[in-house]
Amino acid sequence: MIKKFYLPMTLLLVVSMFLGACGPAVVEPTEAAVVTEAPAMVVTEAPVTLDIPALLADFWASIPGDKGYGSVSAANLNIELADAAPFLVDVREISEIESGGYIAGAINIPIRTLLENLDKLPGLDEPIVIYCGSGHRGALGMMVLKMLGYTNVRNLGGGTGAWGKASLEFVTGELPAEPQVISTPIIADELLYTTLNDFLTGMPDNFYSIKADALNTELADNPPFLIDVRSQAELDKDGYIEGSTSIPFADFLTSLDQIPADKDARIVVYCASGHRGAMAELALYLLGYTNVSDLGGGLGAWKAAGLPVAGWIDWPAVTGEFVSSLPADKGFYSIGAAPLNQLLAENPPFLVDVREPSEVEASGYIPGAINLPIRDLLNNLDKLPAQDQQIVIYCGSGHRGALGMMALRLLGYSDVINLGGGTGAWVKAQFALTPGLPAAPVATGAVPTTDPLKFAKLNEYLMALPEGFSTIKAADLNAELANATPPVVLDVRTAEEVSADGYIEGALLIPITDLPANLSQLPTDKATPIVITCKSGHRGAIGMMYLNFLGYTNVRDLGGGMGAWIAAALPVVK
Repeated sequence: MIKKFYLPMTLLLVVSMFLGACGPAVVEPTEAAVVTEAPAMVVTEAPVTLDIPALLADFWASIPGDKGYGSVSAANLNIELADAAPFLVDVREISEIESGGYIAGAINIPIRTLLENLDKLPGLDEPIVIYCGSGHRGALGMMVLKMLGYTNVRNLGGGTGAWGKASLEFVTGELPAEPQVISTPIIADELLYTTLNDFLTGMPDNFYSIKADALNTELADNPPFLIDVRSQAELDKDGYIEGSTSIPFADFLTSLDQIPADKDARIVVYCASGHRGAMAELALYLLGYTNVSDLGGGLGAWKAAGLPVAGWIDWPAVTGEFVSSLPADKGFYSIGAAPLNQLLAENPPFLVDVREPSEVEASGYIPGAINLPIRDLLNNLDKLPAQDQQIVIYCGSGHRGALGMMALRLLGYSDVINLGGGTGAWVKAQFALTPGLPAAPVATGAVPTTDPLKFAKLNEYLMALPEGFSTIKAADLNAELANATPPVVLDVRTAEEVSADGYIEGALLIPITDLPANLSQLPTDKATPIVITCKSGHRGAIGMMYLNFLGYTNVRDLGGGMGAWIAAALPVVK
């Protein structure tokens, strides 16, 4: 390990002469340097062999998972830089900095020369953050420094890519200031230093990383041994690349028996962003493997390239396609009370009432319906007809019916529609409801085959619907709009409807089918309160479900839509 101290000048001069053959040259300190008249590096001992497994075990223990495995997020680093700034090291090439800029306050030491410039770094226990473009080289730099005794080094997770994605600023049009000599590193293990330095200085142009498209080609032509070092929870949530072997990072060193014994075998490691993959890659090189790469950008880059992921559904894409293809000529998959009444007389569809039993008992139900509360709908698919049979869902206002319709259609039911306005519209049209509860639904046949991943997510969504089912009444919305921080109102009706009936002042006007193409108009903070409105609540519910699947956490649907707002004599802009 490294220890920082000062030796008598005579001894230092002797050691510095010795270092001419094994370490960086002595650099004359500047006036601002902390260390004066000291050699750039001092070797205190030179072991004959390295206990690599023990060194790796010590390193693994120093980067616990609950602290990000030695990484720091862009948001947290930005806070630190404004408060108690760590020493910031950009390990990219000069050409990269020239083209994209750098984070203010950073010095630049390209990764290949990092260990030859330890005198430009602060003391062993001082906070240091390393970064690169994606997190790969930063992780390598963090790892080698910690193995040499630096105790407070972290890597910017996702690198400058994550920094830019967080809309944080770069310094452009200039290069960082030239790094200065500020310390005298003491190398306690010359062989370890040499081994790590040889690895860094010998890195090829790709820095032992591989791009997603190149890996995809390899997998098709001559598949490498693919290792996924993410946790099981991450695999369950985000999926995995087909054919990969799961070896969670925390268990990596104790699971080496799962890796090919042939040290020349082609191996590719990946994680979420490249941080853990890079460290696992370096560990394998130190253990003697010769042909290892880390997937640059990790699974995130793989997904961004549109490459296939097993065990995962791209919900933004799936729900976005559903929303953008809603047919206006079919009422956006809704039906009015009068057409439904006629349909019931001529060719009755399968009717499903998704209200709570207490609601049904209080007001009655449409003749012929069964009752499956919305939260239980997908757990009772055996009570529904075949996936190509016509089904009409309804609730009290149209909100829950729309959610059930969307869930069933996403599961492959091809002819499901929602009663627009629900039983409210049915009664308003002077159609009768049968008092009491309908007969208990019975199984109609085998449970249909559905995508298990889609089913699990959609069922989880419906079952977790809160009290009130994420709706808001017109009067309550009107009160909230008077607050200092009112919710964002998103009106998803057509331009013709808006022109005819007016809109709530300040509302974003984006027709439902145009919503996926206009997400940039929505708040970037996905916790921002949003209320969606349409004509009756049907399209508002669809929009709410879509935004929920995009990660928006505070979205509600205006119960009864603009019809309820106008009925309450609340103000509209025309």
